[in-house]
Amino acid sequence: MYKIKQLTIFLLLFAEGAFGLSGIYYNVKDFGAKGDGQTIDTPAIDAAIIAASKAGGGTVFFPAGTYLSFTIHLKSFITLNLDNGATLEAADVKKFDLGYDPAELNSNDQYQDFGHSHWHNSLICGENLQNIAITGLGTIFGNGLTREGTRTPGLANKAIALKLCRNVVIKDVSILMGGHFAVLATGVDNLTIDNLKVDTNRDAFDVDCCRHVRISNCTVNSPWDDAICLKSSYALGFARSTEDVTITNCSVSGFDRKSVLNGTYLKEEANTVPDRGVVTGRIKFGTESNGGFRNITITNCTFEFCRGLALETVDGGILEDVTVDNVVMKDLQGAPFFLRIGARMRGPAGIPIGTIRRINISNVIIYSENPKYCSMIVGLPDHPVEDVKLSNITIRIKGGAPKEQALVEVGEHEKSYPDPQEFGPMPSYGFFIRHAKNIVLNQVEMKLENDDFRPAMILDDVSGISLDHLMVGKVGTVPSVVLKNVAEFSIRDCKLIKDKEITKTASEQL
Repeated sequence: MYKIKQLTIFLLLFAEGAFGLSGIYYNVKDFGAKGDGQTIDTPAIDAAIIAASKAGGGTVFFPAGTYLSFTIHLKSFITLNLDNGATLEAADVKKFDLGYDPAELNSNDQYQDFGHSHWHNSLICGENLQNIAITGLGTIFGNGLTREGTRTPGLANKAIALKLCRNVVIKDVSILMGGHFAVLATGVDNLTIDNLKVDTNRDAFDVDCCRHVRISNCTVNSPWDDAICLKSSYALGFARSTEDVTITNCSVSGFDRKSVLNGTYLKEEANTVPDRGVVTGRIKFGTESNGGFRNITITNCTFEFCRGLALETVDGGILEDVTVDNVVMKDLQGAPFFLRIGARMRGPAGIPIGTIRRINISNVIIYSENPKYCSMIVGLPDHPVEDVKLSNITIRIKGGAPKEQALVEVGEHEKSYPDPQEFGPMPSYGFFIRHAKNIVLNQVEMKLENDDFRPAMILDDVSGISLDHLMVGKVGTVPSVVLKNVAEFSIRDCKLIKDKEITKTASEQL
């Protein structure tokens, strides 16, 4: 009798979700799903979601198997749980006389790329929902998704797309080849992305106009576009900031597609990457930047075989109060740091040029492999990047750039796409700082592996800059620091350069 009672209690607890899954299980196979990798299971999946929703919520469960599907429609208070061994696969429209939901109309298409402006043309979509989750140790495979921002009816380009939702958790799942966006979250408040493994063919996470976001413990490989990307577009029809965001304990990279999830970490596709010829895979925010960015921390992250950290505002938004700490960047293929104010101004007329201010970056170790690029802090005339502190930074630099690279004149490129590649090869090997104000570099080491006949730093139109305990590589008579139109400059305790303060200079070399 005691054993029977214990078994009864166990079954009741299981039905009530006592093992970490909310509500009662709604097994998609009970609603007709085959999970055989041959049958379209969308009707069964949607039926399970509807049944759970009618009951007030619950967990829609995918046992081990491969579930081919077109667009799945999430509802409030629903958890999709993919069991270990379960694969939710985006079906290939070429093999079936079916397609994904069409992209909805959006009168603000012109202000951002098409892919940012639509959510319905996705494998999993949800709009105006609350308390939703996608969990489990299974895989979402975007086999039938396109990586382009397509307008073709029936095609889809996102694995997960959420608009104007709140209280969202995406946890533990793997995403393989997620399309244009593996996860697109627009106007989502209280978003948690935790312990995801993503190996994809464009952007992995696009967090757009979102507030109170936690991205943690994720491994993200995206050689053809950005890994973790914060944006603040005009896709909602109004400017909305992305704010109160933490990104922690994450790894981003640009290895060959699929090679991180299968553990091979290949670099064979590196020379065929379509996005400006250099693998991407980085943490970035600001390509779409109408609403701005506030209160953001990036901590305990690693970058490997990818571009570096990019903080940008080019569409009028204010980017402020950002802390970056405890980061390692290995085998970087682009600029380690790229802070950029631009004037692309893709948005409604009359918006003023944006601002970058109050940025702290500390405790970073870097190996920069590509001698074409250096770290860049670049504003615009009369629109300086302000209040940036870099401390305890160690940069090993491959160096070896040709001598003529030191003679390059860097254009403003104020309306260009915001990326270091748009500026071309740089005339300094460590930092290029232009149109900036109140900049501090403290305990920054730039160590050359090969002779490089460029200065370590070029400062142009900079007001208020302090260099303390700077360590640089020195080649022959090449100056370490070049100043052009610099005011309120000081350098102290630098091994190869005497202490000096300059009130104002049009041109000087140290």
